[in-house]
Amino acid sequence: MQIHPHSEFNHSRDRSEQGLQDLLNRLVQTMQRDELVRQTTNQLRKSLQVDRVVLYYFYGQWQGQVTFESLSSKGFSILGSTGPDGCFNDRYAELYLAGRVKAIADIELEPIEACHRDFLRNMQVRANLVVPILIPRGLWGLLAAHHCQGPHDWLPSDTEMMQAGAQTLATAPYILES
Repeated sequence: MQIHPHSEFNHSRDRSEQGLQDLLNRLVQTMQRDELVRQTTNQLRKSLQVDRVVLYYFYGQWQGQVTFESLSSKGFSILGSTGPDGCFNDRYAELYLAGRVKAIADIELEPIEACHRDFLRNMQVRANLVVPILIPRGLWGLLAAHHCQGPHDWLPSDTEMMQAGAQTLATAPYILES
């Protein structure tokens, strides 16, 4: 049996308490971030009167997935979906990095790449409005409104609402730090 000096025991306990406090702080920040995203997507879906609003989060270089969604019906869920391989390439990424906002009233009439159209069809999208979430270090994610039941004409106010939602997310401290 080895006896440790009292000060060494206190130092070890202090490190454990600090580690626990750091973990608790990260957990609180994650909960705050998730609640902000949930509120933002729900509010946008209701205001735009669409079937789905999603957050597509980039976890790697142009690789990501749908991490949040607000739905008018559970049948429209695409939670966990990833983008089509090769379709979201550097060209599209550069456009969104530059602040691109893309509104498509009807994917069947819009001149888009076949892989993009097929990807949207597979997700039951008939119309969509996509805005980037830009933070100082780059493209954090995309905020997308999807109408699944038919075409949807997007108004300038719809774009403004989506951009305001993206800006709210982009400036939240717990998103800037993630």
